[in-house]
Amino acid sequence: MTRSAWSLAWHRTSDTGVGKMQRASLARAVWRKSSYSGGNGQCVEVAFAGEAVGVRDSKDRSGPVLVFEARDWAAFVAGVVGGDFGGR
Repeated sequence: MTRSAWSLAWHRTSDTGVGKMQRASLARAVWRKSSYSGGNGQCVEVAFAGEAVGVRDSKDRSGPVLVFEARDWAAFVAGVVGGDFGGR
């Protein structure tokens, strides 16, 4: 999958309507940090809540959260694994 083959739809949890419901679901979710995190403070945490996936800064756990639809998050992860963003 190439970078142009997918796009992510996201919104802040401060948005109205669906964002409020997702924020409530994410408040009860289990947040996880990658086992590859090196402890250098440059990490994000991810939480899964139904069809929503939340991403937040691990240094600012009470700060803003980006919310993605699960299918969009899966496309992003597939792009990372497939090398669509360069890196390693």
